[in-house]
Amino acid sequence: MTRHFIHFILSSAARIALVLSVSLVVQTAVRAQGRGQPGGPPPTAQAAAPIDLTGYWVSIVTMDWNYRMVTPRPGDYSDVPLTAAGIKVMDAWDPAKDAAAGEQCKSYGAPAIMRVPEHLHITWQDDQAMKLTTDAGEQTRLFHFVKSDAAQGPRTWQGYSFAVWEIQRRSIDTGGGRVARPGAPVWGDLKVVTTNLEAGYLRKNGIPYSDNAQLVEYYDLLPEANGDQMLVVTSSVTDPLYLTRTFIVNSNFKRLSSDAGWEPSACSAIW
Repeated sequence: MTRHFIHFILSSAARIALVLSVSLVVQTAVRAQGRGQPGGPPPTAQAAAPIDLTGYWVSIVTMDWNYRMVTPRPGDYSDVPLTAAGIKVMDAWDPAKDAAAGEQCKSYGAPAIMRVPEHLHITWQDDQAMKLTTDAGEQTRLFHFVKSDAAQGPRTWQGYSFAVWEIQRRSIDTGGGRVARPGAPVWGDLKVVTTNLEAGYLRKNGIPYSDNAQLVEYYDLLPEANGDQMLVVTSSVTDPLYLTRTFIVNSNFKRLSSDAGWEPSACSAIW
């Protein structure tokens, strides 16, 4: 591959320990939408953000290297709970036909794009919509915090994504139960639900998802001891046609200080 990525091993045990230590002091989760000052309008999604996801990020591939960094072998659907119908579609995979039909982006749809080795650029399109762009495949995702008619528009690779902040606050024990501590630090995660998808591939070798698939994602920030910031994206895909159960994967990204390494490239049917 000609693209440049940063690869290093992060301790899974350390990451899990950090998540657990945070969860010990978190008691409640409330949504930011509709929680404005008494008598005032609710804050915008941008103003209510408990974490800052904006900036440049690069993929950190520590697992599933043979499925993410190279095109998997034809017929290999290890760890993906495919139905018989899904296996049939996978067995018919022909990357040359996809390219000839102009469908070389089938493995860059929302259910798969965060698994592609890449750089991300996250910005606010406006105060109620976040934009995520990728240099791999030059894809653009919009996370809408206010639903619109676009949710029922034409199906696309990136579908329609509705987002909500899940906000968490440190709590104190009052003797009669735990309550949010006034003035306590607030943090949280971003939940994104994506529907209205055009059928595509979960992996480069033709493992399919149908246009009935739904994607649910959680975006979490985790600080490292050395000062680095990691973005962990947990993705869950459900598909009654091609999956026997929910397919769940985690993708890790490291925050960058600049756009160094940003190299836009077109979709490709194979690596």
